[in-house]
Amino acid sequence: MCRPAVVSPLLVVMLSGLVGCATTSAPGPASEQTDRAERRGSFTDAPVEQKAPLLPSAYFVGDGATFVGWRCSPSQDMVSATQEDSFRLWTTHGAEQLPQAVVDQGERYQRGELSAHIIGERAVIKSSRGRLECEARTRRDSLRRSDKPGVMFLARGNEPGWHLELANDVPRIDMSLDYGEREVSLPYRVTTLDNGAGRVILESGRADAPFELRIEAGACFDDMAGTPWPAQVTLNVNGRQLQGCGQGIAP
Repeated sequence: MCRPAVVSPLLVVMLSGLVGCATTSAPGPASEQTDRAERRGSFTDAPVEQKAPLLPSAYFVGDGATFVGWRCSPSQDMVSATQEDSFRLWTTHGAEQLPQAVVDQGERYQRGELSAHIIGERAVIKSSRGRLECEARTRRDSLRRSDKPGVMFLARGNEPGWHLELANDVPRIDMSLDYGEREVSLPYRVTTLDNGAGRVILESGRADAPFELRIEAGACFDDMAGTPWPAQVTLNVNGRQLQGCGQGIAP
């Protein structure tokens, strides 16, 4: 679990294959201090006075209700969401938002030389570097704040099963690790926030419980269910690297 004036990161996608979002374990010693603290149950909510950061818009779908996973030829997988008057497209290298354009049949969206023409379950993506023929394969309803009250961002992964939530009001992360055997709630600090690239890096706000969370806008597919997501997530905690997918949750 990645621009001459008109050339977007999407154009690179025409020559690249899908980067999977499988969960892996990275070598390296686990933090014994962190493990002991978790076993003692000392990972509890810390008092936080700051507000939660504003995450990049590329993690959200606005008024879009459904994520669609596309299988394209030449080999490439993408994720999309249709909004009221625009089309958001995620590749393995980033995200693009295309405004609606005039077309006789189906739906068409275009920004510069990049365009998407959708008719039913098929789509044609064109750019200055080529043409992709795509077919809709998977769908997933977008999570809303009513589904996850108080949550601004949610991510999950497999083997071992884990998930995390970022609170929408304060910089706090709640993690469920090892199939729910460990429940962790910690404050965090933002070390990188790049809205243009859709990249955020968070680190623990407590020295005795280190972790690093990296979020990047880009097509991601659950490696067990195959469901589409708009963000690639990497969580480094307790000497392990866990990879998965995530989504910003709009009110």
